[in-house]
Amino acid sequence: MKSIDRARAFTLFGVLYLTANAAIAQQADPLPSWNDGASKSAIIAFVESVTTEGSAGFVRPAERIAVFDNDGTLWAEQPVYFQGLFAIDRIKKLAPEHPEWETTEPYKSAIAGDMKGLMATGKEGLLKVIAASHANITADKFAASVREWLRTARHPQTGKPYAQMVYRPMRELLDYLRSKGFKTFIVSGGGIDFMRVFAERVYGVPPEQVIGSTIDAEFEMRDGVPTILKTGKLVLVDDNVGKPVGIYRHIGRRPIFAAGNSDGDLQMLQYTTIPRSADDKAPSFGLIVHHTDADREWAYDRDSHIGKLDKALDEAPQRGWTVVDMKADWKTVFAQ
Repeated sequence: MKSIDRARAFTLFGVLYLTANAAIAQQADPLPSWNDGASKSAIIAFVESVTTEGSAGFVRPAERIAVFDNDGTLWAEQPVYFQGLFAIDRIKKLAPEHPEWETTEPYKSAIAGDMKGLMATGKEGLLKVIAASHANITADKFAASVREWLRTARHPQTGKPYAQMVYRPMRELLDYLRSKGFKTFIVSGGGIDFMRVFAERVYGVPPEQVIGSTIDAEFEMRDGVPTILKTGKLVLVDDNVGKPVGIYRHIGRRPIFAAGNSDGDLQMLQYTTIPRSADDKAPSFGLIVHHTDADREWAYDRDSHIGKLDKALDEAPQRGWTVVDMKADWKTVFAQ
């Protein structure tokens, strides 16, 4: 063999060797941003059990449904839900058309950028701001406004674009589940139209697999163009007891894997993991992201106004749910 042929052969062998090693490494560790420990081991053991034919816990692919909360589970949610920040920016732009907002809560606080005042109006106030900022606009124009906001807006504390506030370990978990035949859904209290704009690009979850709080819409022809117009009427608040209802309406199958981070996800975790009868032996997995890392993210749970984790944290050991300690279980937090 000529020396040049030998060199080419060795080069080709080296490329194949490195490629094979990379593939083996990825297969060996599907969650590289997770530290080795009980949480990671529990996730992998469950997934391998339900996807290995012949195992006692095998679940056929059509029934491998995984549901994930968004805020605080897939991306950060402090100091306020990101959609709330988007809504505040929209309210400020719309304020000249609504002079009555200057003296009416929660709009008054939103216009002033008074986060403390806005949070004092509670979830009801925040929902009013979101509804007002999302109504009387076509679906296409709304989606364009979300895309532009995500392109230009920055988190008030980290200075990062919001798409960079995604948790890398959770994105790996989504990818791992899909590689094993799971269909992954987002089930969030956030607005369905808001999340559908970026869910596929950021999480790999297509818009038809996003379930969220829903504002009603109407169809009309505008200058001969078929148009969807968003109204201000709330159809579904996809939080707490609304999450199982949203799953029932949109999916029609009971999930076998559910991940959340707050009491707003409690009923979704219960719906996924609690047997329906004494004969119900279907395997299931409940996961809670516990925010314990004040250095790399935030530390909060029982007393937080955002992402309060109290009842679900108490119920977790009774149900066998895996509580992920962000500080201990994650090698890294954010995607970038």
